[in-house]
This record gives sequence, structure tokens and C-alpha cells, in this order.
Amino acid sequence: MKGEGRNPHKMMKKEKNRNSFSGSIGFVLTAAGSAVGLGNIWRFPYLAAKDGGGLYLVIYLILALTFGFTLLTTEIAIGRKTKQSPLTAYGRLQPKWGFLGVLACLVPVIILPYYCVIGGWVVKYFLAYLTGGGTAAAEDGYFTGFITGSWQPIVLMAVFMFMVAFIIFRGINKGIESSSKILMPILLLLVVGIAAFSLTIQYQDASGVTRTGMEGFRIYVIPDLSEMTVKGFFTVLLDAMGQLFFSLSVAMGIMVAYGSYVRDDANLVKSINQIELFDTAVAFLAGVMIIPAVYTFMGREGMAASGPSLMFVSLPKVFSSMGRIGNLVGCLFFAMVLFAALTSAVSVMEAVVSSFMDKFHMTRIKAAAVETGIALVGGVIVCLGYNRLYFEVKLPNGAVAQILDIMDYISNNFLMPLVAIGTCILIGWVLKPKTVIDEVEKSGSKFGRKHLYIAMIRYIAPVLLVMLLLKSLGILTVI
Repeated sequence: MKGEGRNPHKMMKKEKNRNSFSGSIGFVLTAAGSAVGLGNIWRFPYLAAKDGGGLYLVIYLILALTFGFTLLTTEIAIGRKTKQSPLTAYGRLQPKWGFLGVLACLVPVIILPYYCVIGGWVVKYFLAYLTGGGTAAAEDGYFTGFITGSWQPIVLMAVFMFMVAFIIFRGINKGIESSSKILMPILLLLVVGIAAFSLTIQYQDASGVTRTGMEGFRIYVIPDLSEMTVKGFFTVLLDAMGQLFFSLSVAMGIMVAYGSYVRDDANLVKSINQIELFDTAVAFLAGVMIIPAVYTFMGREGMAASGPSLMFVSLPKVFSSMGRIGNLVGCLFFAMVLFAALTSAVSVMEAVVSSFMDKFHMTRIKAAAVETGIALVGGVIVCLGYNRLYFEVKLPNGAVAQILDIMDYISNNFLMPLVAIGTCILIGWVLKPKTVIDEVEKSGSKFGRKHLYIAMIRYIAPVLLVMLLLKSLGILTVI
């Protein structure tokens, strides 16, 4: 391991002085906060509705307990073993594989600017509902008029960015861990409350047809196999696997960074199980919040929306259709989304800041200031991509994209599968799975899914990841 032999005492002292989570609850809530983000809220329900409801849920759950568990365990173990952030952790494990750390760090560098732009959009809608402007937010053209504006999207992006930076500046315990302990319980209460409300609603449309939230819930959870083909099954499989990257925050350096702050005596198996459970529960509840409500007020056609159009166009129309209570529900919903966006953006920024600290020996303040500057510049460019810098380009996967979409495609569809494939090869074949297994078991806890882990990291996960990458690149078109 390069550098260790030259000055081991200095290295050990630095690692001993490294901040760590105060306990397993802080780590689990922080990691779960990273996982519970916009991907859970606007992508999971759409994919569930598109891919046959219950079938997607079953496949997602199986993948979460196998594929997702494997990548999550690997990255947290790498972080704790090396006590390094993603940029330097891979090189510490195997010097020739340092390039993988560069790729893993590049992902959050690309994601943070456009995530903060979307965070600014959430702030806009939260303030609109908070001040009683929900009716205006539901009007046609409101969202487009806002994002194509010259200055307001930039100002609100900066407001969101500085909220994230403030938490990062305060450090691991006073900033990240403390904020997660406050925000995550509130977020969970809001998710459960809105989901329960979504099941109780009913609506009669202009043609006299009455639809209820429970009917929408049945569409969500009961598998629809009426038109299922082999090709369709693989589409659902790869959709669910792609969603796991968002849901568990893997392959973007975040869990390596958070793993480096976990104490050596912590029970990793228990913590990872809790993160999986928390994330899967919130992803499922996001579907319960959104699908029954959208179905009730907009029918099956309304369930075809995803991403920004679902959250900022379709859902405001749903809230508007609810009458007086719609403004309150909308306010609570966007408060919940704001908390989810904040906890995720904090983890994305921390992956970069911790990398700068470890690689360039910066103080936290300096590293956070540098990354804030980079993200602000990137965020301004993304905002201008909807007006002065507007253009359209077709991506390899067939989507028509602007600046935000291009950055999203490069990070999520290209770099993240690449990082995950590299991690599987490094741990599965170069260093061998025992590297991670020993790290997981060193606190005395038993690694219950050990044999599953070995099979996944060496054989199954790499094959699935290559399929996902080829599909993202437009090469694998039969699926």
C-alpha cells in the first residue's frame, strides 16, 4: 500500500484522529438519509406503475436483498477498512486500481450541481404551498415558466446549495449526523402520514366515474402479468437494478466515505440490514403516497409521468383537485421532498469534500468551500441550460436531453455502472471476497449472507451490471 511504508506512524495518527459517527443509529440514519432522495420519490413510483406494479416490487425486493446488499456491503467495508474517502480508498487497497477512485469521486462532482438545481425547484414549490399559492402552482406552464426564468432558479439553487454547505461545514457529528437525526424521523412521519391519507381519498371525474385511493393501491401492489414476455421481464429486472443505484446511493463514492467514519467495533451486518430495510420501506411508501393519488384524480394515463413532470406538474394538479386540503397536503409533501433532497445532497457533497481532504490534505472548511464554488458554477450553467444555453441532443439510450439530462446520463447511466463493475472485479477477483468478509466480521458479528455475497460479487452482479451498461449505451437493444 503506497505511502504507508514511508511514514506509518503519521498515517496511523491521522486515521486515529479521523472523525467517526457517534453510534450505529447516527450512521444508519445518515446512510438512509443519503439513500432516501429524489430517486425514491419521483422514479420508483413511475417504474412500479410502468412495470406491472407488484411484479416490479417483488423483483426490486429480491435485488435489494442480493445485488443491492452486495454493493452496499462492499463499499461500506472498503471505507471502514481503508479509513479513506472514495478518491483514495481504492488506491489504498490496490495501488494499480487508484483510477477507480477517481471515477467514483467524479460521479458526485457531476451530480451535486444539478441536484442542487432540482433542490432549488423543490424550495420554490415548498414556498409556493407554504404561502397559499398551490392553485397557481398547478396551472399549465407554471413549472416551465419558472425553470426558463433568468434569475429565480439560480437564486433558489444557491439557497439550497448553501443549506447543504452549512451542514457540511459543521462536520460529521455536529453537521451531518445531527441533521440526519432531526430530519429523518420527521421525513418518515411525513411519508407515512401522506401515504395513509393517499389511501383514503376518492374522486368522481366529469364522466361520472368514481376512483379511490385503494383501487390505485391495488394497481400498485398486485402483479400484472397479463402482457408479460421474456423481454418485458428483463426490462423490469434492469429498471429495478438501475433504481437500486439511486435508492442505496451505491457506485457514487458516498457509502465509501460514510464507511470510513464507522468505528471498527460497530456491527456492520446489523447496520447494513437496517439501511436496506429503511430504504426499501421508504421507496415502497413513496409509491403508496403517489400512485393511489395520481390514479384517483388522473386515472391510469396520469401514472405515465416520471421525474420532474411527475413531481412539479402532475402532483400539483392532484393537490389542486383535492380542494381546500390540497394546499396543506402539497405543503407537507414538498417539505418532505425538501428534507429528502437535503439529506441526499449532503451525502453527495460529503463524498467530494472528504476526498479533497484525504487526497490534498485540506481542512474541512477549505475543501467544503472549494466544492461549494465548483457546484455553484456548475449549478448556474445547468440553470442557464433552460434559457440562454438551451439546446437539445439525442443520447445513446434514445432520450432527448439538455445540460441537466446530459450530466445525469454521464453520471448515472455510464460512470456508476462502470464504477460498480470495477468494484466487483477488484473485490471479487483481484483482492478476493475474503477482504470484505474479514472486515465485516472483525467486530465479532456473523456474516449471515456470506456465500450469497461471494456468488454475487464474483459472478452474478458483474453480468447484470454489464447488461445494464450496454443497455444504457444503446448497445443492448433487445431488452
